[in-house]
Amino acid sequence: MSTQLKVAIDAGHGPDTPGKRCPDDSMREFQFNSVVARYVRDGLSDYIGVETIFTHADDGSRDVPLKERTDKANAWKADVLVSIHANAYGSDWNDAQGIETYVYTTRPAEAAKLAEAVQRNLLLETGRKNRGVKADNLHMLRESNMTAILVECGFMTNRDEARLLKDDDYRRKCAMGIVAGIVEVYGLKKKAPNPTSTPMQPVYGGKFKDVPDDHYAKGATERLAAKGIINGMADDLFGFGRSITREDVAVMVDRAVTYLEQKISQN
Repeated sequence: MSTQLKVAIDAGHGPDTPGKRCPDDSMREFQFNSVVARYVRDGLSDYIGVETIFTHADDGSRDVPLKERTDKANAWKADVLVSIHANAYGSDWNDAQGIETYVYTTRPAEAAKLAEAVQRNLLLETGRKNRGVKADNLHMLRESNMTAILVECGFMTNRDEARLLKDDDYRRKCAMGIVAGIVEVYGLKKKAPNPTSTPMQPVYGGKFKDVPDDHYAKGATERLAAKGIINGMADDLFGFGRSITREDVAVMVDRAVTYLEQKISQN
């Protein structure tokens, strides 16, 4: 099967990038970006002649420098690059909200067309506020040799949108909007159904694939993740063996206390 479209998918930042998180550190931006990136990849795999690569480290092992990301997409000779992000305004909770899509400052015609389609489909899927298509001198847009857009899918600094960004259903909606925009602009056709295939199952944040099944902490990590007390590095990765800070401990204890208080108040 010949390749019709090569799409580079970029999950912005990394799990340890300073500042790229909710004000209470209940979610780091990479946790949202990387999961949506996987859903975009999986969604595009349903279409004829589409190839994809990630420019980031999907396992969250490191924060890949921006130059390395665009160099990879350029060397692969991608036709399209989509950089996926969650937005922020300041470092505290505030009312900034909505979705926006960026192109480079020269507003290349094909990039603008793709951005408009993706923005429109994101709004249809999510129902969030329309912040429009904008232009900016961002590295991922400036240094890429292909049609490139950058999407901001909601504000980590808005309590309501932060809750959405943590929700798997919302993440899937964002991915569907991105895929729908690409399909619309490039006229992609779906593959014939595979009768032996099984539907894609939701990612369950507690089932961390990097924690050995026979490890003494396996059950604890799953139970705590299910209760929202502890998060992994990228939803299905716990960060097994990595150290944590005193700040991490404080956040986990606070979540545990809040969880217990809610349970007591319900009884």
